[in-house]
Amino acid sequence: MQRRQFLVSQTAAIAGWSLWSRSAQAAAADPQLAKRKLVVIMLRGAVDGLSVVTPYAERDYYQSRSTTALAAPGTDEGTLLKLDSRFGLNPALARLKPFWDQGALGFVHASGSPDSTRSHFDAQDYMESGTPGRKSTPDGWMNRLLAALPGPAAPTRAVNMGATPPRIFAGPNSVASLGLGPRAFEAKAIDDPKMQAALDKLYGGTGGDGAMAKTYKDTTEGRGEMKRSMAAAAERNERGGMAGGMGGRSMDPSADNGAPSARSFAADARRLGQLIQADAHTQLAFTSVGGWDTHVNQGGARGQLANRLGSLAEGLEALAQGLGDSLKDTVIVVMSEFGRTVRQNGTGGTDHGRANVMWLLGGPVAGGQVMGDWPGLETAALTDGRDLAVTTDFRAVLSPILQRHLGVGEVALAQVFPGYGGAGVKGQVLRS
Repeated sequence: MQRRQFLVSQTAAIAGWSLWSRSAQAAAADPQLAKRKLVVIMLRGAVDGLSVVTPYAERDYYQSRSTTALAAPGTDEGTLLKLDSRFGLNPALARLKPFWDQGALGFVHASGSPDSTRSHFDAQDYMESGTPGRKSTPDGWMNRLLAALPGPAAPTRAVNMGATPPRIFAGPNSVASLGLGPRAFEAKAIDDPKMQAALDKLYGGTGGDGAMAKTYKDTTEGRGEMKRSMAAAAERNERGGMAGGMGGRSMDPSADNGAPSARSFAADARRLGQLIQADAHTQLAFTSVGGWDTHVNQGGARGQLANRLGSLAEGLEALAQGLGDSLKDTVIVVMSEFGRTVRQNGTGGTDHGRANVMWLLGGPVAGGQVMGDWPGLETAALTDGRDLAVTTDFRAVLSPILQRHLGVGEVALAQVFPGYGGAGVKGQVLRS
């Protein structure tokens, strides 16, 4: 090893030790930090944020959308649910309105990535790596966050729910995997005692590869812990009489990147919430929902987008119910790779745009408000004359959650979002 490489590696090691040391001290000083959780839900395909939280007070909104506009708040069925003097909530999301009224649901509008790509794949990649515009980043920001959390590691400290490992969890730190559907915990080949004995012999002996042995150890321990937690949750639900709940694609299915549709989200979301509540070690979770690339026949108060938002709302409500008391210590972030055009297209849909709206749900959220710097929909205020402008970087929304909610320090935050030092959110994201 050359001297410069040696110095760099030693500096990184010292920095890592300092980071760990400070994190461990923080955890020791505040044991409540270990109870705090973050759930991130990615809506793959770019949901139309202007149809989620609609600026009904903007004349340009109605002039731009002849068939997809949502009627201003009123008493008629299908009108927006009033949030404040400017914004209304899509009526398909009515299940979530009580969270808003209780101050546990808020939004950051005109937020998103500073990178201008309109490619689903690049935009999702940048949002999950946490480094917009840089394709060479090898890992995801939630994997880096896993290393930065105060306190000791655990096999189920981070959980991905989905069929494939997401970019956001890519990296060297182990992440437990929770499958989709009610059969996710049915016995598989790895649960066969003979198979486990063979794998123990292969990876547990002195001849086993270190990295592979660690992966195998974390996988089996994580799976065992999740099965025990879900069994405990099922027993608790049975005692409490709660239903168990172990239950439309985009125009371009590839935009969903393998994510399941909103239709099947509710049962899986409840199961994820139950797992998080039952497993005291789980602090981070991620899942994704597809079906939001609505170029054709998007619809208004009724139609395909409204149907999917209704299913998503059912899923978020089920997630909150599954979390139970843990919701008071949990922040749920819903985000999408970019927004859609202000003006609807000739086929009754909307195309790839720029800014979107981020959703924040949970006990620590300073909800009941639409945060962010609203730029307006006048032509002069639009990006490229067609898109809602991004005025709040998505990392500005996440940073206070990582720091104030999860206890991540300044040095560690700089490693989770390298090179980012932008301004904060206009508005208070978390309760004081």
